[in-house]
Amino acid sequence: MNFAAQILYSRVLKNRSPRDRTREDEDYDPFWQSYAEQLFLKKDDNKIKKQDAPALCDLHCCKDEPIRNGLIGQKPPSINPERLKDFGEEDYLNGDVKTWEMKIVSRNEELLRDALSRIPQSSSRTSLSSSNKLIRFEDISAAAFKIQCGVQKTPCMYSRLSKQYGMDIYLKKEFLQYTGSVKERGVLYLLTSLPQDQQRKGVIVASDSNFSMAVAYHASELRIPVFVIMSTSTSPARVKMCREYGAMVISYGTTAKDSQTHARRLAQENAYLYLEEEDSAVYLSGLGTVGLEVYEQVPKLDAVIFPAGGHCGLLAGSAAALKHLNPRISVIGVEPESFPVLQQSLKAGHPIEDQACSNHHFYGDVSGLCFGSNSLQLTGKLVDKVVAVREEDILISMLRLLEYERATVDAEGAIGLAALVAGKLPELKGKRVAIVICSGNLELHLLQQCIARALTLDNRVCRFSLVLSDSPGDISKLLEILAREEARVLDIKQEHTFVTSELFTVEVTCTVETRDKIHTAQLRNALLERYPTATWTER
Repeated sequence: MNFAAQILYSRVLKNRSPRDRTREDEDYDPFWQSYAEQLFLKKDDNKIKKQDAPALCDLHCCKDEPIRNGLIGQKPPSINPERLKDFGEEDYLNGDVKTWEMKIVSRNEELLRDALSRIPQSSSRTSLSSSNKLIRFEDISAAAFKIQCGVQKTPCMYSRLSKQYGMDIYLKKEFLQYTGSVKERGVLYLLTSLPQDQQRKGVIVASDSNFSMAVAYHASELRIPVFVIMSTSTSPARVKMCREYGAMVISYGTTAKDSQTHARRLAQENAYLYLEEEDSAVYLSGLGTVGLEVYEQVPKLDAVIFPAGGHCGLLAGSAAALKHLNPRISVIGVEPESFPVLQQSLKAGHPIEDQACSNHHFYGDVSGLCFGSNSLQLTGKLVDKVVAVREEDILISMLRLLEYERATVDAEGAIGLAALVAGKLPELKGKRVAIVICSGNLELHLLQQCIARALTLDNRVCRFSLVLSDSPGDISKLLEILAREEARVLDIKQEHTFVTSELFTVEVTCTVETRDKIHTAQLRNALLERYPTATWTER
C-alpha cells in the first residue's frame, strides 16, 4: 500500500498548476494524517476545483516529466511505520481514487523460479532430464532457503589436529545430521520439490545406503508414503533403523539388483515415484548448501576438502557455491586408491561404469559408480584437485577423529582427513583448511575391526613370539621387561605341544600396546637384547 499511495500522491502533483507550487515545506510526510485530510477531501465535496487545493511543497518538477517517488535533488523523507496506521484505506480512498497493483519482477526472481523446476510425474524413476543441467549459485541459494528448517546447520569447528599436521584445520561435522549423513540436504530439497499429487502417492527406494535412510526419514516427516526395498543380506541394524525412521521396509532378493527390480515393478504398479541417487540439479543444489555454510562459518578460507568417488554430488555442488563466492578457494576431492572411479572418469571424459569395488561394506557410498555426467562436468570445471588415498590412511584418520574429536565416523566421513594423514597435500601447510566429515553410519562390528586394525597400522599394537624354557620364573622375567618398558599386555598365549624347538620349552606369543612408533622401537630393542631369537609379527 505504501508504494501505491506514493504513486497516487505523485499523480496529484502532476495535475497541479505551477502557481500552486510556490510554497516550500520539505518536512511534509505524505502519510501524515493531517496532510492526508488536506489532500483527500471528503467524498461528498466533489465541486472543488484543482486550483483551490492547499499549497504543496515545491518539488521542482514539471508536468511533462516522468513520475518519481520522493523529492528530486535531495534524500526522500523517511516513512515512519507508526504513521501508516493513520492512513486508512477505508477512511480516505472510499472508491473515489483509482489504485493500481504493481509487481516488480527482476531477473533474479526468474532464476530462482527456474531453480525450483518441478520433477515430472513419471512413476518409474526420477528421470530428471529437464533438471539435468549445470547448477547455478541461485539454485543453491534457493535450496538453502527451502531446507533451512528441515536440516541441521552443523558446526564447523577448529580441530586439535591442526598442530599435528601444521595447518589450521576446521571440521564441518555433517555426521551430526539426524540420519548421520549429509545426504539429507539433497533428499529434503528433492522431496519438497515433488508435485503434491506425487507426494500423496508416495515414493520408493531400493538400497541400504545413506540416501535411502535420508529418504525414509524426511519422507515420513513430510507425511509422504515411503517404501524401502532391501536385500536379505542387509544388516538387521540397518533394517531396524530404517523402520524406526518411519518407512515401510520390505526384504526382497539376495542382491541389490533384485531389490531394485522389485522396487521398479512396485512403482509401476502403484504409481509410486522410484527414487535413486542421481545428479539432478535439484539434488546437487541441496548438497551444495554445505559449501555455503562452510564459507559463512570459516572466514579467509584457503581450501576445502570433500569426499569424492563415484557419488561426487557433494563435491560438485559445494564447488559451485564456493567458486562463485571466492574463486581463489581451492576445492579438493579425495577418493579411495583401490577404486579411483572419479579420476578415471575425468580422464576418459565420461562416467566409468565397468569397475567394481570389492569392499563395499567398508567404503559405503564412496564406492558407488559414477552416476551422471552433470556432476562429472561440474567436477572437471570447478574442482582444483582429486587425490587418491590408501585404505590404511583411511583407517588411521578414523582413529584420529575418534581420539581427538570424539567423532565416530565411517570411511566416507574420514576420507577427507586421510589425504592429510597420507601427506598428499603438502601445499596446504600453514594454510586454513576445512574438511567435510560427511557421514557417521558405521556398524558396530565394523567399528571394532577398523579400530583394532588402525591401532596396528599406527604402530601402537604389536605382537611378538619367543621361546622360553619351561621352568618357573621365565615368564615372570618377560613380564618384568614389559613392565619396565611401560608396555601394556593385551594378550599372552603359551604353546607347549606344537613347537619345533627342543623339549621342555614353551613358545610364548604376546600382544602389547605401546604409545607410538618410537616406543615400539624401544621395546623391540630391549627384547632382542634379552631374547635374540624373538620374532615380530609384521603388520
